[in-house]
Amino acid sequence: MSFSFLQGAKLSNNSKIKSRDFKLNLLLQITKAINENMSVQNLLTLFEDILRNKLKIGKAVLFRNDNQWKCLFHYSLDGKSQVVDFPEGLLIIRDIGTIPVHTPELKSEFEIVVPVYHKEKPLAFLLLGDIDESLLQLSTAIKHLPFVQTLTNIIIVAMENKKLFRENLKQVAMARELELASEMQHMLVPEQLPDNNFLSVAAVYLPQQQVGGDYFDFIPLNDDEFLICMCDVSGKGMSAALLMSNFQANLHALSSVNSNLPWLMQQLNKKVCQGAKGEKYITAFIARYHVPSHKLEYLNAGHHAPVLLTGDRIHLLEAQQPGLGMIDDPVFPNSTIHEIEPNSLLVCYTDGVVELENEEGNFFGTDKLINLVKSFSHERPKQLNQKIILELESFKEKLPYSDDVTLLSCRFF
Repeated sequence: MSFSFLQGAKLSNNSKIKSRDFKLNLLLQITKAINENMSVQNLLTLFEDILRNKLKIGKAVLFRNDNQWKCLFHYSLDGKSQVVDFPEGLLIIRDIGTIPVHTPELKSEFEIVVPVYHKEKPLAFLLLGDIDESLLQLSTAIKHLPFVQTLTNIIIVAMENKKLFRENLKQVAMARELELASEMQHMLVPEQLPDNNFLSVAAVYLPQQQVGGDYFDFIPLNDDEFLICMCDVSGKGMSAALLMSNFQANLHALSSVNSNLPWLMQQLNKKVCQGAKGEKYITAFIARYHVPSHKLEYLNAGHHAPVLLTGDRIHLLEAQQPGLGMIDDPVFPNSTIHEIEPNSLLVCYTDGVVELENEEGNFFGTDKLINLVKSFSHERPKQLNQKIILELESFKEKLPYSDDVTLLSCRFF
């Protein structure tokens, strides 16, 4: 074996080692940048610098699918090129190779396409070009092609991971928001309702989602009087829960000062207008009952009419005013007063009860609810609510509830 041959082999081996170390160093730069959570823009700048200045690839353009195709960077294109718009013809390419003939807008600029896929979804396409026909040597784009493919996959995967991380953070934040709103909503309703010789009250609440817009309350005013409240806020989620929380706080604070219902409704309307700023409203039924006189006084602001069964007569306690927050300064009428006979029954509900649809598209309706109240008028409020829920379940069959379902039943002895 000649000395010149051995020397040539040694030089070739040294060149391979040098090239390997060079590429390892570039990989370390990319890995370090990703581990240090470098921004997407800085990652792209680093990638472009490696292609252009380290690997000496003459021209390149990188497209990425981020809900829509975008050009992330390009360089050294001639002034006539319009390849910053994504060429749809690339979508049939699954493997690294040459530019297809059916994309003439690309072939004048590029020779090679490097696709990046996740399963069946195309994530990115890198286009490379630097072949000089006058030079009888291997193109750097071709020479470094496996390494460029590795770098491209690493960069795109890092960008996808950043995207997934952001989306996960949003989902975690939304889940926590719903959890807090749900906790807040459960804090609004009374933990215990009276069940004694004068009064028996029971309620059931079935939110259609984790956070609903319904609210009920029972507020003792003194030894002889109490308020019953049934409300429904437009919308769902944290904003609805916050509005209802504010409403509950105002209702408790204002009613402790003055329980006159027209005044109370006017003050609550102002508070809702201030808090909702015209974006939401609250339908509200508020009744005050005086135990010694057996008088029920109420005002209804846009809420579905509660059913009052006194003796053998049904009274629907209809709305007298629009919902709270709909009008800046409405004038509430005098409250309506009913003389309550012993063993009378009041059933308050939200629209999720009477507007429940079955598979034929029919509504449950107020008439069906009234018939149930008549049929089960001998039951205690808790059992009555259970009977109504069973009827709702039977009516809707396999369909889900389309809205929150809330019932509050009250028996006056």
